[in-house]
Amino acid sequence: MDLQQNFWRGRRVLVTGHTGFKGSWLTIWLNQLGAVVSGVALKPDSDPSLFELARLGQRIESFAEDIRDEAAVKRAFTRVQPEIVFHLAAQSLVRRSYREPVATFATNVMGTVNVLDAAREAGSVRALVVVTSDKCYADSGAVEAHREDDRLGGHDPYSASKSCAELAASCYQRSFCEASRMGIATVRAGNVIGGGDWAIDRLVPDAIRSLSRGEPLRVRNPDSVRPWQHVLEPLAGYLILASKLWAGGPKWAGPWNFGPDSSDACPVRELADQVVKNWRSGSWLAIPDEAAPYESPQLRLDSSKARRLLGWNPVLPLAGAIRLTVDWYRAVMEGADAFELTCAQIDEFVRRAAAGVAGTPAPAAGDR
Repeated sequence: MDLQQNFWRGRRVLVTGHTGFKGSWLTIWLNQLGAVVSGVALKPDSDPSLFELARLGQRIESFAEDIRDEAAVKRAFTRVQPEIVFHLAAQSLVRRSYREPVATFATNVMGTVNVLDAAREAGSVRALVVVTSDKCYADSGAVEAHREDDRLGGHDPYSASKSCAELAASCYQRSFCEASRMGIATVRAGNVIGGGDWAIDRLVPDAIRSLSRGEPLRVRNPDSVRPWQHVLEPLAGYLILASKLWAGGPKWAGPWNFGPDSSDACPVRELADQVVKNWRSGSWLAIPDEAAPYESPQLRLDSSKARRLLGWNPVLPLAGAIRLTVDWYRAVMEGADAFELTCAQIDEFVRRAAAGVAGTPAPAAGDR
């Protein structure tokens, strides 16, 4: 897998949502690659946060703005004049979307439109990668993996808002970019895990909080199947795709799946078992919530398009992804520097990607 690392040196890159879990990992990676990175986002919504622990506000130009503010978004674009944009800013939690549907649609739909329009007007943007979700597909109840041309849908407000973001991105590509050099792509990843995620109602952060307190992890839906993958897997795909968009524009536009191998789409109970095993103590309990809102029981992604056309392939099997994740949390809790640790895990991932090596990664820095 060729990550085109030299391509990024000196590139002006804007990341929306750079204060979030996934955005922070991407920002650190781009910074490592020598890109001139700027970010637009609200302050981190968790404490602690990877953004704060890694001191990213001191390493890049950061705009503390709400993407629902059209004028603020356009000011940032005017200031940065980015060549490449990664749009990750979102309300990203399903259960929260039931509590806050209007805010979810405002952020995920109109926020995306604001970014699309700012990119259209900036004149400098050649590649725009819009991050949506594996949940943008219509929930048919089937076990087959979703392909990019499957019907969009969304039972809950979060999923539906991400479907709308897909439609908005497609509209802008067809309406404004077909005759230009700018390409807009949407990307749909699986359920990402990795160090530095402290969101509420996500399995791994919930597990780390419980296990570190000596309490059992409480699991709502142990039989739900999800396409688990380390956060670096889809980010590698985003980087490859962005470089293709920069060079080839609309030729590479459209939707792309970046999911794990089919064997890594497994029930929640299996992931919980592995997290507890790697933590080396603790347990989990199935605590069904009869009043919980609907969540899809099955999610799988078919990423054959990205494998065939981009040369992208998963690097870490699920066992390796879980170990890397748990090692990150344990090392930081023992005093390791979050920025250096994250950079070390990125380096290890890149070495494995370059060598085409899959397997359980070596212990993380600071692991004992």
